[in-house]
Amino acid sequence: MRPLHQPQVRLPPEAPLQRRPRKAFDWSSATVAVAVAVSAAWVYWRDGQARFFEILVSDLYLFVDILPKVLAACLIASFVAVLMPRAAVQRWVGGESGVLGVLIATLAGVICPGGPITIFPVAAAFVAIGADLGAAVAFITSWTLLGYSRILVWELPFFGGEFVIWRVIISIPLPIVAGLLTRSVVVRFVRGETGG
Repeated sequence: MRPLHQPQVRLPPEAPLQRRPRKAFDWSSATVAVAVAVSAAWVYWRDGQARFFEILVSDLYLFVDILPKVLAACLIASFVAVLMPRAAVQRWVGGESGVLGVLIATLAGVICPGGPITIFPVAAAFVAIGADLGAAVAFITSWTLLGYSRILVWELPFFGGEFVIWRVIISIPLPIVAGLLTRSVVVRFVRGETGG
Protein backbone atom coordinates (compact mmCIF):
# COMPACT_ATOMS: atom_id res chain seq x y z
CA MET A 1 0.00 0.00 0.00
CA ARG A 2 1.32 3.47 -0.96
CA PRO A 3 1.55 6.16 1.67
CA LEU A 4 -1.00 8.94 1.31
CA HIS A 5 1.56 11.72 1.26
CA GLN A 6 4.63 11.12 -0.83
CA PRO A 7 7.62 13.29 -0.07
CA GLN A 8 8.24 16.04 -2.58
CA VAL A 9 11.33 15.74 -4.67
CA ARG A 10 13.01 19.10 -5.08
CA LEU A 11 15.29 19.57 -8.03
CA PRO A 12 18.27 21.86 -7.60
CA PRO A 13 17.66 25.26 -9.15
CA GLU A 14 19.49 26.09 -12.33
CA ALA A 15 21.90 28.96 -12.42
CA PRO A 16 20.39 32.23 -13.62
CA LEU A 17 20.54 32.94 -17.33
CA GLN A 18 23.65 34.78 -18.37
CA ARG A 19 22.61 37.45 -20.84
CA ARG A 20 24.99 39.70 -22.64
CA PRO A 21 24.37 43.36 -21.86
CA ARG A 22 22.54 45.26 -24.56
CA LYS A 23 22.15 48.94 -25.14
CA ALA A 24 18.64 50.29 -25.57
CA PHE A 25 19.77 52.34 -28.57
CA ASP A 26 22.51 50.75 -30.68
CA TRP A 27 23.73 51.08 -34.28
CA SER A 28 20.78 49.11 -35.71
CA SER A 29 18.29 51.34 -33.87
CA ALA A 30 20.16 54.41 -35.10
CA THR A 31 20.07 53.11 -38.68
CA VAL A 32 16.32 52.55 -38.54
CA ALA A 33 15.76 55.94 -36.89
CA VAL A 34 17.74 57.72 -39.61
CA ALA A 35 15.90 55.83 -42.36
CA VAL A 36 12.53 56.74 -40.81
CA ALA A 37 13.48 60.42 -40.44
CA VAL A 38 14.80 60.67 -44.01
CA SER A 39 11.73 58.88 -45.42
CA ALA A 40 9.35 61.07 -43.41
CA ALA A 41 11.06 64.25 -44.56
CA TRP A 42 11.02 63.06 -48.15
CA VAL A 43 7.29 62.20 -48.06
CA TYR A 44 6.52 65.55 -46.40
CA TRP A 45 8.51 67.42 -49.06
CA ARG A 46 7.21 65.40 -52.01
CA ASP A 47 3.54 64.79 -51.09
CA GLY A 48 2.72 67.56 -48.61
CA GLN A 49 1.48 67.76 -45.06
CA ALA A 50 -1.89 66.01 -45.60
CA ARG A 51 -0.34 62.85 -47.07
CA PHE A 52 2.40 62.90 -44.42
CA PHE A 53 -0.17 62.87 -41.58
CA GLU A 54 -2.30 60.27 -43.36
CA ILE A 55 0.70 57.90 -43.47
CA LEU A 56 1.71 58.75 -39.89
CA VAL A 57 -1.77 57.96 -38.52
CA SER A 58 -1.91 54.74 -40.53
CA ASP A 59 1.48 53.66 -39.18
CA LEU A 60 0.44 54.50 -35.62
CA TYR A 61 -2.64 52.25 -36.00
CA LEU A 62 -0.38 49.49 -37.32
CA PHE A 63 1.99 49.96 -34.37
CA VAL A 64 -0.90 49.75 -31.88
CA ASP A 65 -2.17 46.61 -33.65
CA ILE A 66 1.19 44.84 -33.64
CA LEU A 67 2.37 45.85 -30.14
CA PRO A 68 0.25 43.29 -28.20
CA LYS A 69 1.46 40.53 -30.53
CA VAL A 70 5.09 41.50 -29.99
CA LEU A 71 4.58 41.63 -26.22
CA ALA A 72 2.87 38.21 -26.26
CA ALA A 73 5.68 36.72 -28.33
CA CYS A 74 8.30 38.10 -25.95
CA LEU A 75 6.33 36.66 -23.03
CA ILE A 76 6.17 33.25 -24.74
CA ALA A 77 9.91 33.42 -25.41
CA SER A 78 10.54 34.28 -21.75
CA PHE A 79 8.47 31.29 -20.65
CA VAL A 80 10.39 29.07 -23.08
CA ALA A 81 13.67 30.32 -21.63
CA VAL A 82 12.53 29.62 -18.08
CA LEU A 83 10.63 26.35 -18.57
CA MET A 84 12.87 24.49 -21.00
CA PRO A 85 15.59 22.50 -19.25
CA ARG A 86 18.88 24.08 -20.28
CA ALA A 87 20.78 20.82 -20.11
CA ALA A 88 18.42 19.24 -22.64
CA VAL A 89 18.63 22.25 -24.97
CA GLN A 90 22.43 22.22 -24.78
CA ARG A 91 22.54 18.47 -25.38
CA TRP A 92 20.16 18.47 -28.37
CA VAL A 93 20.94 21.77 -30.13
CA GLY A 94 24.00 23.13 -28.36
CA GLY A 95 27.44 23.63 -29.83
CA GLU A 96 28.47 20.02 -29.16
CA SER A 97 25.34 18.44 -30.70
CA GLY A 98 26.91 18.05 -34.14
CA VAL A 99 24.91 17.56 -37.31
CA LEU A 100 22.04 16.04 -35.31
CA GLY A 101 21.53 19.36 -33.51
CA VAL A 102 21.28 21.23 -36.79
CA LEU A 103 18.83 18.62 -38.11
CA ILE A 104 16.68 18.92 -34.97
CA ALA A 105 16.67 22.73 -35.25
CA THR A 106 15.76 22.44 -38.93
CA LEU A 107 12.84 20.14 -38.14
CA ALA A 108 11.69 22.46 -35.34
CA GLY A 109 11.65 25.37 -37.80
CA VAL A 110 9.56 23.35 -40.24
CA ILE A 111 6.85 22.51 -37.70
CA CYS A 112 6.70 25.79 -35.75
CA PRO A 113 3.68 27.89 -36.64
CA GLY A 114 3.52 31.64 -36.40
CA GLY A 115 5.07 34.65 -37.97
CA PRO A 116 8.35 36.44 -37.39
CA ILE A 117 6.88 38.22 -34.37
CA THR A 118 6.77 34.81 -32.66
CA ILE A 119 9.68 32.94 -34.23
CA PHE A 120 12.49 35.43 -33.65
CA PRO A 121 11.90 35.84 -29.89
CA VAL A 122 11.62 32.06 -29.51
CA ALA A 123 14.91 31.57 -31.41
CA ALA A 124 16.56 34.21 -29.20
CA ALA A 125 15.24 32.43 -26.10
CA PHE A 126 16.74 29.14 -27.27
CA VAL A 127 20.10 30.82 -27.83
CA ALA A 128 19.87 32.34 -24.34
CA ILE A 129 19.38 28.91 -22.74
CA GLY A 130 22.10 27.06 -24.59
CA ALA A 131 21.35 26.53 -28.28
CA ASP A 132 24.25 27.59 -30.44
CA LEU A 133 24.07 30.10 -33.27
CA GLY A 134 24.24 27.37 -35.93
CA ALA A 135 21.09 25.75 -34.57
CA ALA A 136 19.34 29.14 -34.37
CA VAL A 137 20.27 29.92 -37.99
CA ALA A 138 19.04 26.48 -39.11
CA PHE A 139 15.79 27.00 -37.15
CA ILE A 140 15.06 30.43 -38.64
CA THR A 141 16.16 29.42 -42.15
CA SER A 142 14.00 26.29 -42.15
CA TRP A 143 11.02 28.23 -40.79
CA THR A 144 11.50 30.76 -43.60
CA LEU A 145 12.01 28.25 -46.41
CA LEU A 146 10.17 25.12 -45.30
CA GLY A 147 7.57 26.22 -42.73
CA TYR A 148 4.37 24.30 -43.28
CA SER A 149 2.06 27.22 -42.55
CA ARG A 150 3.60 29.35 -45.30
CA ILE A 151 3.39 26.44 -47.74
CA LEU A 152 -0.27 25.69 -46.97
CA VAL A 153 -1.55 29.25 -46.75
CA TRP A 154 0.48 31.04 -49.42
CA GLU A 155 2.35 28.81 -51.80
CA LEU A 156 -0.10 26.02 -52.62
CA PRO A 157 -2.99 28.34 -53.45
CA PHE A 158 -0.87 30.68 -55.57
CA PHE A 159 1.62 28.34 -57.25
CA GLY A 160 0.15 24.84 -57.11
CA GLY A 161 1.55 21.54 -55.99
CA GLU A 162 4.27 20.96 -58.58
CA PHE A 163 5.99 24.27 -57.87
CA VAL A 164 5.79 23.76 -54.10
CA ILE A 165 7.17 20.22 -54.28
CA TRP A 166 10.19 21.28 -56.36
CA ARG A 167 10.84 24.37 -54.27
CA VAL A 168 10.73 22.36 -51.04
CA ILE A 169 12.98 19.59 -52.43
CA ILE A 170 15.56 22.15 -53.57
CA SER A 171 15.31 24.08 -50.27
CA ILE A 172 15.71 21.11 -47.88
CA PRO A 173 19.51 21.23 -47.67
CA LEU A 174 19.73 25.02 -47.30
CA PRO A 175 18.93 25.32 -43.55
CA ILE A 176 21.34 22.48 -42.79
CA VAL A 177 24.11 24.09 -44.84
CA ALA A 178 23.40 27.48 -43.23
CA GLY A 179 23.53 26.02 -39.71
CA LEU A 180 26.75 24.09 -40.30
CA LEU A 181 28.35 27.07 -42.04
CA THR A 182 27.40 29.31 -39.12
CA ARG A 183 28.96 26.88 -36.67
CA SER A 184 32.13 26.78 -38.74
CA VAL A 185 32.36 30.57 -38.95
CA VAL A 186 31.67 31.02 -35.23
CA VAL A 187 34.30 28.45 -34.26
CA ARG A 188 36.91 29.75 -36.67
CA PHE A 189 36.51 33.51 -36.45
CA VAL A 190 34.50 34.50 -33.38
CA ARG A 191 35.80 32.02 -30.82
CA GLY A 192 39.24 32.02 -32.39
CA GLU A 193 39.58 35.77 -31.80
CA THR A 194 38.29 35.67 -28.22
CA GLY A 195 40.17 32.50 -27.32
CA GLY A 196 36.94 30.82 -26.11
